[in-house]
Amino acid sequence: MKSDASGRVRIASKLQNLVAKNELDSEGCAHLAEMKDVTPSAEGCENCLKSGDEWVNLRLCLTCGHVGCCDNSKNKHATRHHHETDHPMIVSFELEEEWVFCYPDEVTIST
Repeated sequence: MKSDASGRVRIASKLQNLVAKNELDSEGCAHLAEMKDVTPSAEGCENCLKSGDEWVNLRLCLTCGHVGCCDNSKNKHATRHHHETDHPMIVSFELEEEWVFCYPDEVTIST
């Protein structure tokens, strides 16, 4: 996932533009309008970095920019963040992955 010169990840704007032009199938997800361009909170899992734990893959919250570890990691901080905040959308924070996931609708959207 690339950030711009300001450090912001602009995936939300990109996806919302694709949906508006009917170039992205977002059927089944009612939360795309809630996505925001965000600044990642850390370069790794914010919570694991504080506790000294390790993670497998990273996820970025598209509401506030929280970087958390995936569900294959022992702490599952990205999902825990969703349950604590009700922020609905995450994006993979891995360079080789391009997808967005909506927790409430349980929908994965490929970008």
